[in-house]
Amino acid sequence: MFTIDSIANKFRISYFVFALLLCTAFVSIFMYAEMRIEQDLVKGRLLQQLQISQEKCGEQAVYTANPGIKIYRYDSAPENLKTIANGTVQEMRVTVNNKAGKTETNLHFFAYPQNEQNYILTYLEGSEMAMENYPVLAIFENLEDIFADALKIAVLLSLLIAALFSYLSSKQIIKPLLDLKKAVETDHQNLTELTHLPSEIGVLARAIDEKNNNLEQYLKREQLFTGDVSHELRTPLTIIMGASEVLASQLAHDSYLSEFTNRINTTAKETTEIISALLLLSRAPEKLDAPQTSINSIAINEAQRLNYLLKYKSVTCTIIAEQVYFTNVRPELLKMALGNLIKNAFQYTDDGEVIITIDSDKIVVTDTGLGIPESMMPLLYERFERLEHSNTDGKTDGKTDDNSSTDKAFSNKVEGSGLGLSIVQRIMTHMDWELTHQANKTGGSSFSIYYR
Repeated sequence: MFTIDSIANKFRISYFVFALLLCTAFVSIFMYAEMRIEQDLVKGRLLQQLQISQEKCGEQAVYTANPGIKIYRYDSAPENLKTIANGTVQEMRVTVNNKAGKTETNLHFFAYPQNEQNYILTYLEGSEMAMENYPVLAIFENLEDIFADALKIAVLLSLLIAALFSYLSSKQIIKPLLDLKKAVETDHQNLTELTHLPSEIGVLARAIDEKNNNLEQYLKREQLFTGDVSHELRTPLTIIMGASEVLASQLAHDSYLSEFTNRINTTAKETTEIISALLLLSRAPEKLDAPQTSINSIAINEAQRLNYLLKYKSVTCTIIAEQVYFTNVRPELLKMALGNLIKNAFQYTDDGEVIITIDSDKIVVTDTGLGIPESMMPLLYERFERLEHSNTDGKTDGKTDDNSSTDKAFSNKVEGSGLGLSIVQRIMTHMDWELTHQANKTGGSSFSIYYR
C-alpha cells in the first residue's frame, strides 16, 4: 500500500519531481529555441520576398506572394496589425477560409522600415512552402513536428527511467535501515555488527545499542531490586505469621485479643500475596503461566476482605453474576487489580451502594460516591496523583462550583499514596487487558476491566 510517510516513497516522489522539473526546463529551452529559429527564418524569408517583389513589381501598396506571404505598406496595412506590429516577429491566432472550411492558424508578422518607408510583413502559417522559394524554412516546418514528437517521447522515456531508477536506488538506500530494523528486532549480535559501519546507519546503530544497554541495565537493576526486596521481606513476614499463630493459640480464650492476632496474620498473608504479585509484574508477560481462575471467587474474597472499610458507613456491596465465570490469568494479579478498584469504591463512597458486575466480557465496579472531578481526569492513572482534601472545616465563601463542591465533599480520613489506579493500569497492560472509566449520571464512577 502506497503511503507518503514512507521514506522510500518520499525519495521516489522527490526524484520523480526532480526529473519532471528537469524535463520541463529542457522542453522550455527547446520551445524557446524553436520559436527563435522560426522567427529568424520567417523574418529572413519575408525580407527576401520584399526585395524580390520590389524588384519585380516596383513600389506597391500590397505585395502578395504564395504561399501565404503578404507584405503591406504601412499606410495600407490592417489597423489591428498597425497597432501591435514592431521589429520583432510576433504571432496571433487568425481564422482563414479554405477548401476545408474555416480553420484557425498562426499569422506571423513584424514591422520593417526601409528608405523612409515602413512595411508590415506577414506570413500565414500552414501554407505549403515550396522548396524552391525558401528551402530552409520549408525544411524547418517539416521537421518541427518531428522534433515535437521526438521531444514528447524523450520526456516520457526520461520520466519512466527516472521512476525506475528512483525505485531501484530507493531500495538500496532503505536497505541499511531495514537491516537495522531487523537487527533491533532479532538479537543484539546483529546490531553489534552494524555499529562498526562508518555511515549514518552505523551512528544510528551505535545510539540504539547504547540505549539498549542502558535499558537492559535498568531492567536488570529493577528485577534484582524486586527479587531482593521480596526475598528479604518473606523471612520477617513468615516469622510474623508464625508468631501470630502461636499468639492466637495462647489467646484462644480471649476473643478481643484474638481478633488482633487474626488481623496480624491476615495482613501478613496479604502482604506476601502482594509481594508475589509484584514479582509477577517484574517478569515478561510471555513467561507467565495463566491458569484458569474463577473471577467470582476473587471478587467475593476481595469484597469480604475489604468489608471493614464499610463498617461505619451506610453502604451496601452487591455482586451480580449470572454464573461462575473463569478466565486464564494469574490469580495474584487479578486479585491485586480488582482489590484496588473495590478498595477505592469502598473508601470514596459514604452513602449508597457498590455493585460488582461480572459477565463473560468484563468486570464492572460501580459506586455511588462523589466521582472524580473533571480536572483530575487527565491524571487518572498517573502515579502519586490523588485528590487533595484541604477543606475540612465546612466553611465556604458563598461561591461554589461543581468541581469545588466535589472536592469539599471528600474527607481527609481517606488515606492513600495515589498508586492504586496506576498499579491497576500497569497490571492491565501486563495482561493485555483494558481498563476504562465512566462517570455515572447519578454520581459516582464505574471502572470496567475487559478481558481479552
